[in-house]
Amino acid sequence: MEKSKIVIYDIMACNVYMDFENTGLQKEQHKFLIAFYPTPEIATPELIDKITAYGTNNYKIEFKNQEFTNLNINGWIYDRVPKNYWYMVNLPTGFLKEGEYTIEVKCKNGDVVKKSRFQKNKASGALVSTYLKNREKIYDSFSPSKSKTMQDGAPLKDVKVSWSTLKELGGLDAFYIYRLSEGRSGKEFNTQKLVWWDNIFVQRLTNPDAGLNRGQVVVGNELKPKTSYAYFVEITDSSAMGETNICIFQPHQVFVTP
Repeated sequence: MEKSKIVIYDIMACNVYMDFENTGLQKEQHKFLIAFYPTPEIATPELIDKITAYGTNNYKIEFKNQEFTNLNINGWIYDRVPKNYWYMVNLPTGFLKEGEYTIEVKCKNGDVVKKSRFQKNKASGALVSTYLKNREKIYDSFSPSKSKTMQDGAPLKDVKVSWSTLKELGGLDAFYIYRLSEGRSGKEFNTQKLVWWDNIFVQRLTNPDAGLNRGQVVVGNELKPKTSYAYFVEITDSSAMGETNICIFQPHQVFVTP
């Protein structure tokens, strides 16, 4: 594989139930995401001319070649562990219609690469329905949180974070992804500077069940003392990007280290 050649790792074109707090947007949304293999010799955004998602009923949306933020919700995210770039665009305009969706990348060297998937909405309905029936129980189960604080003297290495799953509460299998950032609230959560996250999309290469019914993670990086952290747990119906039909973004949780 050429080090400066654009190669797609996987894509997402799926529904999103956005349960983040105080967004002012409707909860039924959808998103497109494309992840690339690392390009060590040059930053991936410098190799890209245009990224377009298109699909059923003449659907079409352009990705922007800019840094993704909580405000613009369209651009690239740099993952510092595998050192690769993702591009993502969130659309707060309802769920996708069932059908095939494609993300196409036009590169500055003239190459065109693309990948497609078929969106199925049955999984979206089942997962969201079970989540909403058990939402408050799940929210109250998170630890640590504002109501379940870390005790004085608690270790800052290998911190355990736990929650109740849909399997426990509603008998429904699902996959869980945990993301942690410094911050005193969801608004301060920084997608570009994650302290640690549970990347099941990479873990699945050696464990197809990565994240399945996972109700606990052990944070791999040592945390700072007397620091506010924000995290959220995403629920999906698959550990593979291209097989995901629904993502549920649960409300952020916040805790302070001793």
